[in-house]
Amino acid sequence: MPELASKTCVPCKGDVPALKGKALLDLQRQVPGWKVIEEHHLEKNFDFPDFRTALTFVQRVGELAEEQGHHPDILLRWGKVKITIYTHKIEGLTESDFILAAKIEKIPR
Repeated sequence: MPELASKTCVPCKGDVPALKGKALLDLQRQVPGWKVIEEHHLEKNFDFPDFRTALTFVQRVGELAEEQGHHPDILLRWGKVKITIYTHKIEGLTESDFILAAKIEKIPR
């Protein structure tokens, strides 16, 4: 199976069911540190030494999101970033959400 980070996010047209159960667990194992919350979204907190470093990370995540056409919710605070990912169109998780999480993990911090 190809590594998630090497894949490309696929835009959701709303015609796919949200992933549930074992399918979620199998994908979650490929993105350590990310939590699946109520089978609805992925979430991870990142810590940084200051605001500027956290902001730079957020900007890189934003560039990646634009490139992939898949946009997470991002909360930026001093030295902290919280990223929440889900497919808004279906109010749940698809493989693309895990692909984006894997790609975010590759961003230098």
